[in-house]
Amino acid sequence: MKKSLIAMAVLGAMSSAAFAQSNVTIYGIVDAGIVSERGGVANTTKVTSGVGSASRLGFKGTEDLGGGLSAVFVLESGIKADTGESDVAGSIANRQSYVGLKSTTAGQLTLGRQYTPYYETLRDVADPFALGYAGTAKNLFGVAGNNTRNSNAIVYQSPSLAGFQGEISYSVGEQAGDASAQRQIGGWAGYSNGPLNVRVAYNARNNDTVAPKLSTDVGHNTLIAANYDFVVVKAYAAFSKDKGTNSSPLANASNPFGYAVAPAATRDSNVALIGATAPIGANGTLMASYTRKNDKEVANHDADQWAVGYSYALSKRTSTYVAYAKIKNKNGASYTVGNNSEAGSGDKAFNLGLRHSF
Repeated sequence: MKKSLIAMAVLGAMSSAAFAQSNVTIYGIVDAGIVSERGGVANTTKVTSGVGSASRLGFKGTEDLGGGLSAVFVLESGIKADTGESDVAGSIANRQSYVGLKSTTAGQLTLGRQYTPYYETLRDVADPFALGYAGTAKNLFGVAGNNTRNSNAIVYQSPSLAGFQGEISYSVGEQAGDASAQRQIGGWAGYSNGPLNVRVAYNARNNDTVAPKLSTDVGHNTLIAANYDFVVVKAYAAFSKDKGTNSSPLANASNPFGYAVAPAATRDSNVALIGATAPIGANGTLMASYTRKNDKEVANHDADQWAVGYSYALSKRTSTYVAYAKIKNKNGASYTVGNNSEAGSGDKAFNLGLRHSF
């Protein structure tokens, strides 16, 4: 009897220890704002979701496996705060869905639906708007569609060594009979130390399909980005070279300006950005950027974007914001001013909203 009690106590202690080493976190963002879009076929004013950051509901967890090794997972679904709907009908975890292993010394390996290294670099290093608000770099950089995130991805991220770190991603195309069709490969290498943060990123997508059989070229994106914190102002700069089919897909491909001939996405372009953020008082942040799209094809669909925004933190989790951006399209270009979650419908837009994270 005494042995049985001792055994039960040991098992109970082990169970409690195992439970203590595992955790699951529910997290999310609720972002809603008033958006006014002008300059397209029809002017629009609306209450919409995900202006500064896409509204989302997520679950993430870790389990300590011992020896510095942990199991990790993320399941994240996009929502529309203005209507309560899923932002992709019929999807449960359309934003991120992956599982993997993380080592304190060897890095992290994950499998599933994940962001591309190119998108992460643009968001985390290049853009003072962090790809949100009317000033988002998404308006002119080639991150629409599969250049944002891809399914069936195998991603390895190294640990940081003296400020140096890297990531590689391989997304399986899963086209029967052709292992290279729809395959996507990417990576970034960076250095972060004190006020300096710099990265180089690459993305390559094979556009071939098997059924129906279609052979085309590979879309390539190469991005170099950096920011430096001078305390009174944080400066940003980025340059991207995009070449090939789907290297720079149009965020709004519905001919938003009503041209007689709808513009096609360029297959050879460069994009340059300079910008800054500056603290205003204890809780405010001013954001500004200038972005130039240089179309190197015959159509020469160039564009310039000017953007300014302001965010005010009401608390650690809640902030309010206002932003404005204008694009000058040239030679029949059709770029639109969107935000984090929408492509936009005109060449100028104004945002006013509220964001809460939990």
